[in-house]
Amino acid sequence: MKGYVQVYTGNGKGKTTAAIGLAMRASGAGKKIYIAQFVKGMKYSEIKTLEKFDNIDVDQFGLKCFIVDKPKQEDIDAAVEGLKKVKEVIVSGNYDVVIMDEANIAVFFKLYSVDDLLAVVDLKPENVELIITGRYAEDKLIERADLVTEMKEIKHYYNSGVEAREGIES
Repeated sequence: MKGYVQVYTGNGKGKTTAAIGLAMRASGAGKKIYIAQFVKGMKYSEIKTLEKFDNIDVDQFGLKCFIVDKPKQEDIDAAVEGLKKVKEVIVSGNYDVVIMDEANIAVFFKLYSVDDLLAVVDLKPENVELIITGRYAEDKLIERADLVTEMKEIKHYYNSGVEAREGIES
């Protein structure tokens, strides 16, 4: 089966959720999935759920959330380590689906470059499905992708003061 490059981007909610939904579907079909989460390092509910699946492996390459601050060298180091791991994973032949969650955000915050991200795309074997998520997808990545979905925020209760709720947003 031919694998494609998918990008989920935009300012709306649901990019990670869409990628995890694809992982669940692939898992049900007996496929092996690897998920690398960039920027994120906290134990979100979806991570707890994914740990229950034998054919889904997850690594987080983020520390504390720095989105309100500037990234520190440790944040950059963690992202670069994650990129290195994804390169190893994607060429290993052990996975049918590779998800790079929040990889676009890592580029946006200059944890690594868009060319570094495209180098991973270049390594993708013909049969591996590669999903890249996060706001601010670079035009160069969009050009290279086979499928691009933009999540657009129309209305969000967060703007009315609703905090992230466990099991729904976190």
